[in-house]
Amino acid sequence: MNISSKSIKKKAEELGFQKVGIAKAESTPEEKMDLDNWLKQDRHATMHWMKKRRDERGDIYTYFPEAKSVISVGLNYYVGKGQKNINSEIKFSNYAWGDDYHEILKKGLFQLLGWIQKFNSGVKGIVCVDTSPVMDKVWAQRAGLGWQGKHTNLITRDYGSWLFLGEVILDVELEYDSFFDDDLCGSCTACIDACPTQALDEYQIDAGKCISYLTIEHRGDLPKDQNDLHGWIYGCDVCQEVCPWNEKFSDTSDIPEFQPRQEILEWSNEDWQNLDEERFRKLFNGSAVKRTKYTGLKRNIISN
Repeated sequence: MNISSKSIKKKAEELGFQKVGIAKAESTPEEKMDLDNWLKQDRHATMHWMKKRRDERGDIYTYFPEAKSVISVGLNYYVGKGQKNINSEIKFSNYAWGDDYHEILKKGLFQLLGWIQKFNSGVKGIVCVDTSPVMDKVWAQRAGLGWQGKHTNLITRDYGSWLFLGEVILDVELEYDSFFDDDLCGSCTACIDACPTQALDEYQIDAGKCISYLTIEHRGDLPKDQNDLHGWIYGCDVCQEVCPWNEKFSDTSDIPEFQPRQEILEWSNEDWQNLDEERFRKLFNGSAVKRTKYTGLKRNIISN
């Protein structure tokens, strides 16, 4: 059986991916220049790992020299609830309410790669999620999934921006989808206007000002001029919450692993203030929240 783009897309949909497209692997000099300029301006803050692997991130051939095709997928994680459904005054990014998306994405992507190789044993491929040095949003747009919004997230016509992105990169040529060339943000600046820390310019983010960065990636004490987390203890969804595309077109995910841990919805302010390390490990076992560690989450709770 020879693989085809049509059969790959059908299999990806059977595996639960809501969006799938295929792009021709090629050099991305303009996007690499944008990345280099962003890094030169230190807008990555303390995320030094982005600078260490900039060459791989900026050129797919540096990461996987045999690359010929990039299968880009999107997995909807919106569960139909928002911050108003949380009992306490804390705010907690939707994407981390359930299990760690990296594992869920990778499981489906490895199944897709395994299915391809089952019928074509000579095909080489690699699986990528956002821990890989690959520009997810660039390849998603090249594969026709959507466009990069002014808040820098990928937006799709049918799911808004509530999507996890991942890729399977192959060393074989396929039929390719068209680049998503429309910028459907238009004159809207809702995300920029609503950002509580003014972290957004049009199509650019200053990570050092972003609450998601401060609550997840930043280690140690919060900077004195950036210690107002506006109630958020893990991540921030403001720019996505105000996006008209999310208000109109978001669809509820039926993936059980993305459903919220009840404690996140039901705990009181006092419960969060009394969080100790043992309860942290138990509550967030198998969760992306482990990235910030107990000390980071406790710092965020106290800061609010």
